[in-house]
Amino acid sequence: MCSQRKYRTIPLLIATITAACLLLTSSVFGESKKEAFKIGGIFSVTGPASFLGDPEKKSMQLAIDQINAKGGIDGRLLEGIIYDTEADPSKTVMSVGKLINRDGVVTIIGPSTTPTTLAVIPIVERAELPFISCAAGNKITEPVKPWVFKTAQSDIQAVTTIYQHIQSRKIEKVGIITVANAFGESGKEQLLAQASKFGITVVRQESFGTSDTDMTAQLTKIRQENPGAIVCWGTNPGPAVVAKNVEQLGIDTPLYQSHGVASPKFIGLAGSAAEGILLPTGKILVADLLSDDDPQKQALLDYITAYESKYKETVSGFGGYAYDAVNLLAKAAQGTDGDQKKIRDNLENIKNHVGISGVFNFSETDHNGLDPSAFVMVRIKNGTWELVE
Repeated sequence: MCSQRKYRTIPLLIATITAACLLLTSSVFGESKKEAFKIGGIFSVTGPASFLGDPEKKSMQLAIDQINAKGGIDGRLLEGIIYDTEADPSKTVMSVGKLINRDGVVTIIGPSTTPTTLAVIPIVERAELPFISCAAGNKITEPVKPWVFKTAQSDIQAVTTIYQHIQSRKIEKVGIITVANAFGESGKEQLLAQASKFGITVVRQESFGTSDTDMTAQLTKIRQENPGAIVCWGTNPGPAVVAKNVEQLGIDTPLYQSHGVASPKFIGLAGSAAEGILLPTGKILVADLLSDDDPQKQALLDYITAYESKYKETVSGFGGYAYDAVNLLAKAAQGTDGDQKKIRDNLENIKNHVGISGVFNFSETDHNGLDPSAFVMVRIKNGTWELVE
């Protein structure tokens, strides 16, 4: 009898243990999913600004993978939810709505461009959601908005770097040609505002549309004013058209571009017309040329190695904006249990964070956190970048 009871008990015991294991497994997986830090990403992965958004998407995922490989944040993994905006403000607005209302993200990174960023700032402010843009326009963080930050270097610093170089060449007159959108207007504003500080006079202002394919008329007008340099402000493909038109017109005036074209894509689009062009850029394009005591050098080399190993393609500075954003958020999220207000407050107090775009020092009055040291001047020579001392 005793033996029969024993054998009848064994199947019951096995069933009980199995059920307990299933419940435990379900609980663990349910808890993991529930507790994941959900980070939204909105990038121009396809469309005219894909040279920005594609490396940003890849860099965001790279940073998430690296953080998760180390155990996540306070033991909780990061989960990236990314949408392609195609650089369309309407699609960007819809994507932000999905991330907030459907996906339940605790923060958002992106978009890739200034116009799309400005379109969604009111939404994230109403939602009181920590938001880090990857676009460069000054109006994104000036004046300071409590929930809005950005990792791209400022137009103010870019213009300063350009004008310092122009001044060093004793050039006093410049002509400017800027794209007719928010990024171009921001650059134009700074080019005009800072000129007198460097003893420079803007003798002609011209503009071009985002889809224009010929700027010879504008460049002809600029040439008539006999400037010592021409500054073009925009993102691809327009600046490449300007470079080609300058070459076609035989204009030998030095041509400067903005940091908006600091990628191999511009050299590919402009071809031989890119030769000799000068522009300010983050240090990533010349990382191997930096002195060993540069605080960013090792971080840049590590990022380049990881990105190019994972994606088998050349890195660009634009991906660094998203990579920095993820790492800044990971630092700010520690000890917050996902509380958005605490994340925001911690972001605002980050100091001496060595990133890809520069060394970040945020404050109540500065939500970009970078200074002019984030830029270097480069020249395009033989189809690549040359550091200009």
